[in-house]
Amino acid sequence: MASSLGILCTSMVVSLVFMISAPPLEAVKEFKVGDDLGWSVPSGPNNSSAIYNQWAVRNRFRIGDSLVFEYKNDSVLLVDKWGYYHCDASKPIIAFNNGNSTVKLDRSGFFYFSSGAPDHCKKGQRMIVDVMSRHRPSPSPAVPPEPFTATSPTPAQSAGVLVSVAHSSLALALIATAATLLV
Repeated sequence: MASSLGILCTSMVVSLVFMISAPPLEAVKEFKVGDDLGWSVPSGPNNSSAIYNQWAVRNRFRIGDSLVFEYKNDSVLLVDKWGYYHCDASKPIIAFNNGNSTVKLDRSGFFYFSSGAPDHCKKGQRMIVDVMSRHRPSPSPAVPPEPFTATSPTPAQSAGVLVSVAHSSLALALIATAATLLV
């Protein structure tokens, strides 16, 4: 009985350590390109040739997210930087023409999209998407210690004890205490 209880407590402690130290998972998102406008040639008084890039800037894309292109009588091309800036559809990396295409953003960096229909790219049906890399917490910079001042109490004057406990240490101590009480 005691050994199975020990195994249970050990597994609880290990699980808690992983839960505390693991970075939070971020949900993968699916973005409809252009929202209600969809993927079409910008036209009319409310649309400009930069409408898709403005849409892309308003969103935050991460690795694993997807872009959904909805369109009629058109196509979507994933092109290189040169193809994007010169509206050259002759050498696409990937081409879609089914009216409802999904592109998974599988790496960080820039993705360049344009329409494959003649002159649509030159009329503004193109977009650059910047995909952020996965977040890794950066170590905090070292902070130099504060200099000793005359107003600081000496150890003989201090009656209190300074205790610093991290949340994870406190949780582990509580579990260990509970485990010893159960044994």
